[in-house]
Parts: sequence; C-alpha cells; structure tokens
Amino acid sequence: MSELRPETELIVGGRPEVVPDGPLNAPISPASALRPGGESGYARSGSPAWEPLETVVGRLEDGHAVAFASGMAAAHAAFRLFPPDPTVVAPEVAYMAVRESLQIERDAGRAGVRFVDITETAAVKAACDGANVLWLESPTNPTLEVADLPALAAAARERGVLTVCDNTFATPLLQQPLDLGVDVVVHSATKYLSGHSDVLLGVAVTQRADLYTALQRRRLVHGGIAGPMEAWLALRGLRTLHVRFERQCANAVEIARRAEGHPAVDRVRYPGFGAMVSIEARGGAAAADAVATGCRLWLNATSLGGVESLIERRRKYAAESPTVPEALLRLSVGIEDVDDLWRDLSQALDAATG
Repeated sequence: MSELRPETELIVGGRPEVVPDGPLNAPISPASALRPGGESGYARSGSPAWEPLETVVGRLEDGHAVAFASGMAAAHAAFRLFPPDPTVVAPEVAYMAVRESLQIERDAGRAGVRFVDITETAAVKAACDGANVLWLESPTNPTLEVADLPALAAAARERGVLTVCDNTFATPLLQQPLDLGVDVVVHSATKYLSGHSDVLLGVAVTQRADLYTALQRRRLVHGGIAGPMEAWLALRGLRTLHVRFERQCANAVEIARRAEGHPAVDRVRYPGFGAMVSIEARGGAAAADAVATGCRLWLNATSLGGVESLIERRRKYAAESPTVPEALLRLSVGIEDVDDLWRDLSQALDAATG
C-alpha cells in the first residue's frame, strides 16, 4: 500500500517522469503501433495511455489495476476467471447488467447461480458450500444493502471460493475490499472515479499475481481495451475524487435526513455512508414516475456518480431484480447546493402525491 494518504495519492500518482520542461500531467497517447523492444509492442497488449490511471487506482485499492473499455467489460473479464461450469453465489439485488449476465450463463447451462440476500451472512456462507465463486456488491444497487465483507471473504477463502466485489458505490475512499480478503475488485470507472458523466470505462484490481496476469490476458484476447482519450479523461476526473465525493456524501446524508420526514416518502434507504440514497414514494410506481419527471434540478436519467444529481425509478427496467420495490427511486446525489436539491425534490414529491 502507498505510504501516502488516498487524498494525496489521487493528486500525485501516475505523474510523468520529472524532466526539464516536461508536462505535469500524463499526455494523451493515441497510438496503436508502438516501437519494438519494450514489454508490449502493440497497444492492445499494453499502452502508456492506461498506465497512469492503473497506477493510481491500483494504489488506492492496494493492488494491481487493469483498465477496460467499460465497467461491464471489467466484470466480464472477472467472469472469465471462473472455472468451467461454475456455481456462482450472487446478491439477489445487484447491478442489473451483472445480474442479467449471470442469468444468461445459467439459462444457457454454462453456470449454476445461487441468488442470496447479501445481508444474511450465515445464509450466504451456507450458499458458498460447494460453490466456486462469490460475487459481492456492497452497498447493493439500488437497494443499498451492506454485506459483511470480511466475514464473507474469510468464509469463501476457507471453502476455496473465488471472491469478486463491485466497489463502485463505496469507492476506494470508503472501503478497500482487497484488504478485507476479497480476491478481485471491479469498478465502473464511468461513475465516481471519472465523475463527470463523460466517460465509459472499467477497472479490475487484484493483489494476486496469477489473477492480475489472467485479467491482462483477458483484455488482450477479448479486446475490451480502454481508449486513450477515455483513460486520460478518467485520470483527469480522478484527481478531484476526494473533494467531489466528500461533498456528495455530505449532501446525501442531508437529503436522506430530510426525506425521512416527508409525508410522501414511505421509506428511505441509506447505509450511513456514500452518496447514493434510495427512497420509496408513497403511491406506487405511478407516483414514483411522477416524482422523477417532476424534478427540474435532479435529472431523470440513468447512471450515477457524476457531479450532477440524478433520479430514476429502477423497476422500469425489465432486467431489474423483482425484489426491488416498484416505487423505489434511486438518487445519485451530486455536488449542487443541498438546499436547492431538497427544494426541488420536495416540490416534486408534493406534486406527485397531491
């Protein structure tokens, strides 16, 4: 692990070599062909475009990072670490594209999948008996449930089960799953790491040399490489992660507190950390849709983790878990003034429920 605090590592990590008149920031490297004699030789197998970003994320997560074209590209690279015909234990509620991918593998007869309530630690441990992989997400998307990562990672290791954890919501500023015993961490770097809703990018991180080599091999063979402009933008956004996320988390605490007292809100889901809040609107799906479309400052759009606040009813997607309430609204809290955010959300709640 770096001797520097994460807040400092975000700023100083991945800088180019110090030379007279050299740039302070890593330049964009739009090269596909590389001169021979190095470790790569071709930009699909290794590129200076990714290295600064991988350096910073690797240090933040206390491992070795591999950048991919998207969060799902990183997730599928982790899937390829599974043994043939695996049995996978996964949260009943998780990012819907991951959940859908596991269902596709199950329905095609290529994997067994055991969906579990990730908060029921004893039941998850029991489900790991005879399994090969434990896929974790904490907090979960979009119900914001929290798993006991150290206990589950230890139980999986005792059983010889590979553990993968999606750390997108918490970010490495709030938790480092590798140091809690997890084998692989994945991020949708599209979200908080990049932070400006202008990049599609993913990262996988591990401390194990064999898995690091395997992840690099998956990227090389399957071609899910990060573009140089995307890698540069992600690193540029990453420099401000600490100050952005600090403000987002503070805003989220206040939004969750105020929503608790609003008569049009049946339930507030907030795990006590992070910048995601989910609320359940009184009046069901129609009321929730009216809230989302009635906001003027909160943008009714998918994705999360950017500087702008977003609101969305998640069960409008067919691939979402059926256990997610129909009236649940996922709020990605941005860095705007919190009073402005609450005023806008409150008027939409008032209007939607009469």
